[in-house]
Amino acid sequence: MMRPMKLAGDKLLFGAGCLEFLKTLPAQRVFIVTGGSSMRKSGVLDKTVNYLTEAKAQTLLFSGVESDPSFGTVLRGAAEMRQFNPDYILAIGGGSPMDAAKLMWVYYEHPELKTLNDILTANPFPKLRAKARFICIPSTAGTASEVSRSVVITDGGIKHGIGNMEMMPDIAICDPEVTLSMPANITAETGMDAMTHALEALVSTRKNYVSGILARQAVIDIAGALPRAYKNGTDIAARETMLNASMVAGMAFTNVSLGIVHSMAHAIGGKFHISHGLADAVILPYVVEFNSADAEAKALYDTLAKNLGCPVMAEVIRSLNTELNIPPSFMRLIPDRDSYCAALDELSQLALNDGCTKTNPVIPTIDQLKNLYLRVYNGS
Repeated sequence: MMRPMKLAGDKLLFGAGCLEFLKTLPAQRVFIVTGGSSMRKSGVLDKTVNYLTEAKAQTLLFSGVESDPSFGTVLRGAAEMRQFNPDYILAIGGGSPMDAAKLMWVYYEHPELKTLNDILTANPFPKLRAKARFICIPSTAGTASEVSRSVVITDGGIKHGIGNMEMMPDIAICDPEVTLSMPANITAETGMDAMTHALEALVSTRKNYVSGILARQAVIDIAGALPRAYKNGTDIAARETMLNASMVAGMAFTNVSLGIVHSMAHAIGGKFHISHGLADAVILPYVVEFNSADAEAKALYDTLAKNLGCPVMAEVIRSLNTELNIPPSFMRLIPDRDSYCAALDELSQLALNDGCTKTNPVIPTIDQLKNLYLRVYNGS
């Protein structure tokens, strides 16, 4: 039986200037979560606070969420929330502050939860919205956390994926003007994360009619707009297309899940500290080839590749990676081959156990995962 679909929360806004919606927010206290300094330097953070002030809301800022946010950061944020008692939580930035803020929200509303394992093993998942509602404003076009039920949190050097529809943001504000501050390399890496979301949702074993429409259009739009946004960061039309494509790819994958590109990237990111989007981009063409052993997946890839002017989807991805200056293998990113090979057993077991693996069109064995990791390293 098909699972019920949920494409977004209560409100979804997109298009240049939609950040202004915050002026109408019926909030009393808004707890703002962000990453480094990019949102402040670009003026977006000040604009956000000004709009909220115009809405007569008090604000408190929690900044400095790191890449690959840790569970310790989540606990610190939740503790500050309990002091401030917000009725809205607003995350602005890339996937890291959005993911961290989602889990802060859970621990804010449920102070009885103390450890990460409390939420990893929770059944049923804790109910939210008794204290606060949640807003996401993405500054990158890639993670789609603004329309996703999922978070990735690092604890003890391991990335843990947690997903439940309770964590779907209530309001998503996708304003391309917020993404103008993205440097070229982040544009490329987050854009390829969005491409991976779309291609993995396309062939997921839970795929359906709606997810297929969303995923296919996202792939087509990303293939056309990402090189433009990468080469000219001020191209607002390309930025808007990328943010919208990332959003609909997120709607697809949050309902039908992903595959082993994400499983492998989670493991490699936790072990060797490679950014998630970059790991996705390097791994993606090799997994597309691996998945093509499944006739249905191959047919979906081939049809879409032909729409993009190429007979083979893996070559579409490799060509795009070349245009974005993304290396063809891990060899340049992890020069210590001995360390990489020594970690193969651990990486493969982590990838096999990852929740994304179970919806891949071809379920790999440990030996197949090891072989894939070697291929991705050697570029063979």
